[in-house]
Amino acid sequence: MTAPRVMEAAAAGLGSMATYAAPAAVATAFASQVIHWQQSHGRNSLPWQNTQDPYKVWLSEIMLQQTQVSSVLEYFPRFLARFPDVASLAAASLDDVLALWSGLGYYSRARNLYRCAQQVVEVHGGKFPPTAELLQTLPGIGRSTAAAIASFCYGERAAILDANVKRVLTRVLGFDADLAVAANERALWDQATALLPLQAGLQTMPRYTQGLMDLGATVCAPRQPTCLLCPVQPVCTAQRQGTPEKYPVKTRKLKRSTESWWLLWAQDAAGRVWLQRRPDAGVWAGLYCLPVFDSREALAATVGTAELDDLPVFLHVLTHKDLYLHPVQIQLAPGVRPGPHGDWVEAARWPEMGLPAPIRKLLANV
Repeated sequence: MTAPRVMEAAAAGLGSMATYAAPAAVATAFASQVIHWQQSHGRNSLPWQNTQDPYKVWLSEIMLQQTQVSSVLEYFPRFLARFPDVASLAAASLDDVLALWSGLGYYSRARNLYRCAQQVVEVHGGKFPPTAELLQTLPGIGRSTAAAIASFCYGERAAILDANVKRVLTRVLGFDADLAVAANERALWDQATALLPLQAGLQTMPRYTQGLMDLGATVCAPRQPTCLLCPVQPVCTAQRQGTPEKYPVKTRKLKRSTESWWLLWAQDAAGRVWLQRRPDAGVWAGLYCLPVFDSREALAATVGTAELDDLPVFLHVLTHKDLYLHPVQIQLAPGVRPGPHGDWVEAARWPEMGLPAPIRKLLANV
């Protein structure tokens, strides 16, 4: 194995790897080890594997973005049962899509999924484009997702670089450049491409691509990686240094914010709940929700002198924000509407609507 070339580069002070190109022999050795390991030790029985259907692969890749496999295992078959192909998804309503997506989070993915399906049908005749370059022109498909689809379905020699793969490659290469800098991220893309199997095709690329994903998910963990079980341990710079947890380097941290929302939980005599559609931008965009207010005073001003019942406050954690939700319940007389926008919705319709997970859980207690 020619891995010492990689190690020598790092030892010579080229830790940033900004201009280093992995030799072809190193790429071949790295790729072959990943492929061999994936075949015998990787994940091979997930419901979206062992297929070259781009619709199923695309759907799984979108669902798996920032979402654990255990959650996707629940949603994926349910989604396929309702929308078995891209044509049925494109023909649905956005409300139907959001309803099935409810609870999976990151709802912009669902809106882009719907737009993408429509574009595949309208522009590409119902067939996904056969190259990563063309796949990137579709809504919601970035470079890494496009490469995954092209690799799994068409055997294209295209590099992926999701969070798990970044961790694997930066550790193997000793790539310590700050990935918060766009130029450094581009340099890592170059390294990812250099390490690809030399030959494209469905015999190598799906196994290699899945192998990188599996390594990052099961072996090369962010904390306490199990290096002794890793097939590329002999060529891993971070393991040789004894500092795998310092990779990848990214200095720019997302700033978390905190907000308090007051939720008007209005019911009428028939047990219906007043729901509004959220704006097209922002938290829970496009979903149905209890009316949201910045303060209890603003909420109370909307319903006047009606008696309000304050329910326990609970925390809902988003990626960049902590939401403290204050449900305030009220029973309204027949014919009274709590605002100009919205509608009374009976409980039988709630499962069919796109509701944020905490609102769905709250209403389940009715």
